[in-house]
Formats: sequence, structure tokens, C-alpha cells
Amino acid sequence: MLGKKLVTAQKRGETRALCLGLGMVACSMMMYFFIGITIVPFYTKSVWTTETVCKLLKANIKDKVFCPNSEGSEDEEIFPYPCLQVWVNLTASGQEVMLYQTEDTLERNPKCSYVPDKLENSKEVKARIETIASNFKKYQTFPCFYDPGGTQTNVILSRLYPSKGLLFAFLWPTLMFTGGCLIIVLVKISQYVSVLSAWQ
Repeated sequence: MLGKKLVTAQKRGETRALCLGLGMVACSMMMYFFIGITIVPFYTKSVWTTETVCKLLKANIKDKVFCPNSEGSEDEEIFPYPCLQVWVNLTASGQEVMLYQTEDTLERNPKCSYVPDKLENSKEVKARIETIASNFKKYQTFPCFYDPGGTQTNVILSRLYPSKGLLFAFLWPTLMFTGGCLIIVLVKISQYVSVLSAWQ
């Protein structure tokens, strides 16, 4: 009687462990799919792939401009902010080009190097842009990214999805997938050992 209870409990434990392993594998597949349709396209679409050194030429704050309304967004998302324009000397080619914060900055407003998020406090936005301009003037040289193919003549300060960020995004689903497969393998080995011992 006790032996039957132990066998039943063992089978229940194996079933739960097997479900856990399969669930982890399924979740990791969903995470792979989500990363593949969200982050990977932005990473592959970016042409600013080569890092170089940029030297500041000028950083000017012009009159307020309006954040252009993107497709499908509401009118209330348009808001005025000071336009910061940063011009740098590209060490790789010696050209004078305009610097943008990220790839998204160029798409949102090609006239400005920095596009802030919508904030109700305009003084906070102005202070942030002035701080960014002063930091550029303080650090005359800094790393930046340019397009080696020449399709984009401007440069960006940082990529939205760098190579390290992409690898980090794939790290967690990989660990989950590995853990799930390991649990499934261990359950199968346990079942095989149980059957083998029963035959003996």
C-alpha cells in the first residue's frame, strides 16, 4: 500500500515537473517571438553601425519648435520645446555633420538634435536642454555612431538597440529555454530509471 502511494506521488511530481519544463519552453518561445518582431527589426534597420569619435563644433539652442505629429497620434501630443542643434566634426571622414541623440530623434524631428518627452512643466524641459548643451560644450570629444555606407550623412550619439542590449534581451529567454529543456530531460531520465528498476 505504501509502495503504491509512493509511486503515485512520484508520478504526480514527474507530471508537474514535466508541465513546468514545457511551460518554460513555451514561454521562452513566446519571448523569442516577441523580441523578433519588436527589437530585432529596429536593430537591423539602423544604418548607424560603426562607432567613431566626434568633435564638437557648435551647440546652439534656437527658438521653440513644435514636436511634429507622428502618424496616428493625437493633436495633444504636439508641444513646443527649445530646439537644440549640435554640429560635430566626424573623425572618420572629417565632415561637419549634425548629431542626433538616437535614430528615433531623427524620425521625430530632423531639425533638432534632441527631442524631449512631453512634460507639462516647460521650465523643466528648458533646463534639461540647457544642461545637455552645457555637457556637450564641457566634453568636446565623445563617441558617436555613423553610417559607413553613406546613406545617412548625420551621426547619432547612441543607438536605441546596441549589440550588447540585443544580446541581453536574448539572454533571459535562452536561460529559460535551457532550464525548461533540462527539467524535461531530467524527468525523462527519472522515468527511464524507474522503468528499468521495475523490470529488474
